[in-house]
Amino acid sequence: MIINELRNKFIAKKEYEPTNSNELLDFARQTYIRGELCLSEYRNIIRILEKEGASKPDYCEQESINL
Repeated sequence: MIINELRNKFIAKKEYEPTNSNELLDFARQTYIRGELCLSEYRNIIRILEKEGASKPDYCEQESINL
């Protein structure tokens, strides 16, 4: 799945355009957790979105430190 497909899936589900790359990053994570993306697709999408400036929310980074 490429970013355009993910964006179209986002629009179909949420019924609005994503306002930034962070929204798509969160949506990609949810899609992966639901089993709708394989790991390689998920990693590729994350890599592209992070290059566009997307970042994980602070609470995600704090949770990984506490583990």
